[in-house]
Amino acid sequence: MRLSATVFLMIFFTISTFCQTNDSTRINSLNSAERLLASYNKFTLGGYGEVHYNQPLVKSQKNNGVMDVHRMVMLLGYNFNAKTQFISEIEFEHVSEVFIEQAFLQYKLKSYLNFRAGLMLIPMGIVNEFHEPTSFNGVERPVIDTRISPTTWREIGVGITGTLLSASMKYQLYLVNGFNGYDGEARLNGRDGFRNARQKGAESYISAPNITGKIEYYGLRGLNTGLSGYFGKTQSKLYNGIDKDDKSALAKADSSIAGIAMAGLDARYQNGGFQMWGQLYYTVISNSGQYNEFTTNGGLPNDLGSAMYGYYLEAGYDLMKFCPRSTMELILFARYENYNTHYSTANGLQKNMAYENNVITGGLTLRLAKGAVVKADMQFMKSPVAEKYSKIFNAGVGVMF
Repeated sequence: MRLSATVFLMIFFTISTFCQTNDSTRINSLNSAERLLASYNKFTLGGYGEVHYNQPLVKSQKNNGVMDVHRMVMLLGYNFNAKTQFISEIEFEHVSEVFIEQAFLQYKLKSYLNFRAGLMLIPMGIVNEFHEPTSFNGVERPVIDTRISPTTWREIGVGITGTLLSASMKYQLYLVNGFNGYDGEARLNGRDGFRNARQKGAESYISAPNITGKIEYYGLRGLNTGLSGYFGKTQSKLYNGIDKDDKSALAKADSSIAGIAMAGLDARYQNGGFQMWGQLYYTVISNSGQYNEFTTNGGLPNDLGSAMYGYYLEAGYDLMKFCPRSTMELILFARYENYNTHYSTANGLQKNMAYENNVITGGLTLRLAKGAVVKADMQFMKSPVAEKYSKIFNAGVGVMF
């Protein structure tokens, strides 16, 4: 983690230097749900979607590419009155799978205090809330936003949100159900982390509430910074119906859960054609040793780590700034990521070096119009146990309206 901490200190030092002289505007971005909430129409319709082409490149062999309508999403919002709103996001993945990504009711008390309840995005990092294809560079989302923070991560809960205009600050604070850690089999492991444990609002159950929140500051010109957190325990179906005085059953259920304390730090900066993004996650997982001893992973001993981290640094420039009359944007970007789901392990579990990876992504994002993009990139990934970087070419189109 010393390297990641150093990288982030460099990010903020660089950003602070730029902020002393730039004339760009404040970055207070709105994601798809926030756009609907900002509408004055009784009924609001929107959507986004993306189609991808992924081609593995191996010098010694031929591989088929994958072409996929990755997702098509319909956004529906309804204003009951000036204070009461409902937001929903219905997603079709890979043509045949249907999910609800958001479905929550908001009641406006004041600009600095709004009540929310329903299925909501967990406010970790950048991409989990800004996951529309027009809002980030690269065909696929950053790898750490699948391996560490399992985008798109949403759960059912209740909480408050608001904007402190005098301080140029936004906040969110929610009480939600946690990950499905054990429902007869383990849902957490070293390779996939928490990804397979998302309940997604589909007949979710709760054995212990979790808390999550984020503070976002955009008071400096061209800069947006965020601090986010998620704290609690995974859920276990072994708690359902057991006698509170049955110590043996309680001990067994206790072995089927893991404690999670995740912190995130992110920053976005823009000055003219130049843009920079940075993000860091660090997660401590308690009781992982007992969890591994109690559960298995595909019939083998489980290998959930006791700590994981991930970070990336991305820089880009809009080449169309050299063509002032153009209404399009052509962003040349490069992103470096590093993540490790076995940063530390417990109870003598040997670290799996294949769970640490460096990822380099570089490419172009062509914004034909507001809400319409064409993307292409090359991605290189390597773990310490691999001899060479694996390579994949990605291309795609995305829309948001």
